[in-house]
Amino acid sequence: MVGAAPVLLSAAVAGAVAIGATVAIERWGGKTGGLLSTLPTTVVPASLGIAQLSPNPDAFGAAMFVVPAGMLVNALFLWSWRWLPARLPQAGLGATLAMTLAGSLCIWAAAALGSSALLSALSGLGLPLGLLALSLTLSLGVVGALANRQSRPAPRGSRRVGPLTLLARGLLAAVAIGLSVLLAEVAGPMAAGLAATFPAIFLTTMVSLWLSQGTAVQAGAVGPMMLGSASVSAYAVLVALTLPAWGPLWGATSAWLGAVALVTLPAALWLARRPAPAV
Repeated sequence: MVGAAPVLLSAAVAGAVAIGATVAIERWGGKTGGLLSTLPTTVVPASLGIAQLSPNPDAFGAAMFVVPAGMLVNALFLWSWRWLPARLPQAGLGATLAMTLAGSLCIWAAAALGSSALLSALSGLGLPLGLLALSLTLSLGVVGALANRQSRPAPRGSRRVGPLTLLARGLLAAVAIGLSVLLAEVAGPMAAGLAATFPAIFLTTMVSLWLSQGTAVQAGAVGPMMLGSASVSAYAVLVALTLPAWGPLWGATSAWLGAVALVTLPAALWLARRPAPAV
């Protein structure tokens, strides 16, 4: 048993990130805010906790190498928040939100189960997980770029959000991530990697933006968040190599800086050069 420290740390970071993610999108719009909200954050304490669960470098690497599969599933989860609302019966914003939430979670659960089974099968065939993780990370970058191939409005929020709403966002994300880390503690390294990618931040961001700002702000952030989430996959691939070699502090720090340099900054420059959407 690892103890409460990794769970509490992951939950606290998740709560802070959930608040920061939605505030960033509300203040700076979907492009800038969406990228900032997908910086590698909750995956950092999760990786440190998993490293304690799996002191063997091979087991730790296996856990980290399944993260890109989870992030690709999360990209599908995000896409459903752009695709589903227009295709659901229009029965008021509250009912449409409930149906979108239920539908997106069903899509995530089905895709997560499918990816877990596929990973197990590929691992049984002897396919190197590191090569698969790198391929999935590159695929996520391509999927994110395709989601932004057409410029879409990504407005800022226009309504002031009170402190109680912000606190509720943080608590919801903290509980979700805390439970996923607890699950990781009892389910083994590879399950821990998938549990660490549960879309708690994406879920709270989509729901809270819908409730506080309406559908336009939430939908405008989907594409940039899909593209930016590749940085989480990049962190996982890098930290699987750097943490066993350099230890928790320098391993995690170098992996984070590498993910930002390889994914977040190029994505920000590319999105900034995209033409403004036609009004």
